[in-house]
Amino acid sequence: MRILVTGGAGFIGSHLCERLVRDGHDLYVIDDLNTFYDPKLKQRNLATIGAAGTFLFTMGDICDEALVRRVCDDFKPEAVVHLAARAGVRQSIEEPLLYEHVNVRGTAVLLEACRITARKFVFASSSSVYGAGNGFPFHVGDSVESLSPYAATKIAGEQLCQAYARLYRMEMCLLRFFTVYGPRQRPDLAIRKFAQLILDGQPVPFFGDGSTARDYTYVEDIVDGIVAALSAGHGCEIFNLGNSHPVTLRRMIEVLEHALRRRAILNWLPSQPGDAFITFADISKSEHLLGYSPRTSFETGMQKFAAWFVAEHASSGDTAVRTSCLRLSESGGHRDPNPVAL
Repeated sequence: MRILVTGGAGFIGSHLCERLVRDGHDLYVIDDLNTFYDPKLKQRNLATIGAAGTFLFTMGDICDEALVRRVCDDFKPEAVVHLAARAGVRQSIEEPLLYEHVNVRGTAVLLEACRITARKFVFASSSSVYGAGNGFPFHVGDSVESLSPYAATKIAGEQLCQAYARLYRMEMCLLRFFTVYGPRQRPDLAIRKFAQLILDGQPVPFFGDGSTARDYTYVEDIVDGIVAALSAGHGCEIFNLGNSHPVTLRRMIEVLEHALRRRAILNWLPSQPGDAFITFADISKSEHLLGYSPRTSFETGMQKFAAWFVAEHASSGDTAVRTSCLRLSESGGHRDPNPVAL
């Protein structure tokens, strides 16, 4: 299958793309390698995908209508996985217009460019759309609510996808991800940020009383759900991809301490605005229609994350790693709107 993945150099995207090339799909990746976090980390992710198989890559902005249309016209994707977005609740409160531009306009540009060729469109949504007005666990039929600009953009993205599904009979899978973690996790996300602080002997921000809870979901389980969505044929549907076992902030830090074999220094702080008290996925629909079945317990996933992170922490000055990043950045493809085979 010819599959276009936006945001493929990122955390979830790189794991997905690695799986897709290993499975023999024709893959095209668009990513702007922006400075939300160090672009060298994304370059390393691209190198990891390239080690698994050949794919096409263009450095580009999904809001660039001409570029996106050219990619879709030339590659003619049969399926699209739209992961590219500005992510994070707290940052969206500081930069709401940037989030609206990338997450809403970018989704509209992509839908319009690929509606002729792509029979399947998979949209990465978020558990943040549920807000605070529902009971637990969260069901896909529950009401949605914007507690942050980020959540508002994801709701808008879902609505755009549903409109295109009705107008153009596109098959849509809207996947609401629940707190994804694992190797290659973004530096701004809590688990990786806390791990860095613990290893550096720095205080860890501890918001509220530690009773807030998140439905942490291991990245490979999320990838299983995305791959299943690519094969599903259910018109336009919303699915929760979570682990269905919420973990409190206090417990998360305890498990991370055990995995790293270090104690955390806690810096007690007030609760954060825009944060939901709990996220908890009802995954019965995903189990029934996608065959989705998360296999990784939080304790096992954290051991895998910690093993990767300690190795990453130890090898940050490794010559081989720096050489790999340099080779990718000097290839020319990261500045050229024409694709580079990696």
